[in-house]
Amino acid sequence: MIELNNVSKTFTLHNQGSAVIEVMTNVSMSVAKGECVALTGASGAGKSTLMRMIYGNYLTQSGEIIIGGTDIVQSEPREVITLRREILGYVSQFLRVVPRVSTLDVVAEPLRAVGVSAEAAQARAEELLAKLNIPQRLWSLSPTTFSGGEQQRVNIARGFAHTYPAMLLDEPTASLDAANREVVLSLIEDAKERGAAIIGIFHDEAARDSVCDREINVARFAQGVAA
Repeated sequence: MIELNNVSKTFTLHNQGSAVIEVMTNVSMSVAKGECVALTGASGAGKSTLMRMIYGNYLTQSGEIIIGGTDIVQSEPREVITLRREILGYVSQFLRVVPRVSTLDVVAEPLRAVGVSAEAAQARAEELLAKLNIPQRLWSLSPTTFSGGEQQRVNIARGFAHTYPAMLLDEPTASLDAANREVVLSLIEDAKERGAAIIGIFHDEAARDSVCDREINVARFAQGVAA
């Protein structure tokens, strides 16, 4: 479902004489349907960089990144937008939404974008917000006014609203209390059971051990070793 073949990435430091830094070389890996793979490695090893490459936020210098049969490296911007809307979900660490949009609408929006009715989208949003212990009195308010922990849970609800065939998870259990952490782990297990291919960054080792089928240490890609 997710396949990387000989992917390389460099950064050019234009304010330092256009020096070129080679970040990763010959990254090759694959994630099957129903599998969760953890990216590991020390801080600065390139976990977040690799995640952004897979999502299409960072351009690659070479190779293929194939998501559900589409090579995101060669795709036009409109194709990347369609892929993100329908196929590839991304739960980041931070919630970024338009101010004054209600929490219910924020969570329901990914479903509405793929043609789900307003009623069904709202019902799914309510289910997830309740499961993640967001008080009902807050659902009509903008999440921009919420605490950091509440915003994180809204972000998770939004990320799991649509049944994406592929998902990227960036620290989904960070800073959560025990109860909400278990809810998130159950959402990941549910996604695996329906066949989603998942790549995640988990500094929470217990969470990683609970839901991940295997690990890939991204530090090896600096030497061009395939995973």
